[in-house]
Amino acid sequence: MRLKGKVCIVTGGGSGIGRATCLLFAKEGARVVVADKRQQAAEGVAAEGAAAGATMLPTMMDVSRDDDAQRVVHQTVEAFGRLDVLVNNAGILRDNFLHRMTEEEWDLVVRVHLKGHWATLRHAADHWRARTKAGESVRASVINTASASGTFLPNAGQANYGAAKAGIAALTLVAAAELPRVGARVNAIAPVARTRLTVDVPGIVGEMMRKPEDPSAFDAFDPRHVSPLVGYLATADCPINGKLFAVQGGAITEASGWSLGEAVQTDGDWTVELVAERLGGVAVA
Repeated sequence: MRLKGKVCIVTGGGSGIGRATCLLFAKEGARVVVADKRQQAAEGVAAEGAAAGATMLPTMMDVSRDDDAQRVVHQTVEAFGRLDVLVNNAGILRDNFLHRMTEEEWDLVVRVHLKGHWATLRHAADHWRARTKAGESVRASVINTASASGTFLPNAGQANYGAAKAGIAALTLVAAAELPRVGARVNAIAPVARTRLTVDVPGIVGEMMRKPEDPSAFDAFDPRHVSPLVGYLATADCPINGKLFAVQGGAITEASGWSLGEAVQTDGDWTVELVAERLGGVAVA
């Protein structure tokens, strides 16, 4: 019961990692708002939780709409009095190679992932700021969902998805620098798990994600392996802030972002030839 009494929003909570997170949070004593674009999916997860004695509120939400993000945060506060944990999990895929990618495919993926994270985070931050100004000691947590595709393992055909996920990683770092003053920590995960998105990927990736035929075999891609990390990052006594964790199966790895290596320097002005020489390339003729 590490989350007993906590009030949590999970976007994309109707299936996959979102569903596993909602059910784990409920098991740990949280009151959970299951937000999903598919009302029936949200209601199904809420019914699972309710059958186990949990308090869950299903709601339909388009994360790409700022007014929807504001509504869900307000709805949560009206229902439960406050918000303690925000899990930004909702996402989509529209894979295509760069020369074939349409403007619609680019805009939709960036809007759902990057704007969708910003919108809910923005309104949650407003809520925590108001509580802090009122003299309350806030201990809140945000868990964003980045991806290996946007950080340490870029995939061909995912320029829109990878760019949006890289933006989420950067958004996480900026928010982690800003929000401790209102009592909130912000971290991100880069999960690999079987979801509605990954099982539909053609070829080897989709095949790899399928359940093992042997029911006794370890299922490395089961979304339930991701949710305990999310659960720990959500707890009030977790000290971690501004980190990105890769998580898959039985492995959790802290990822390091862009970092500066050893500088190459000159005492005078740079020339193209000198840059080529110092960077180990071939001198320009």
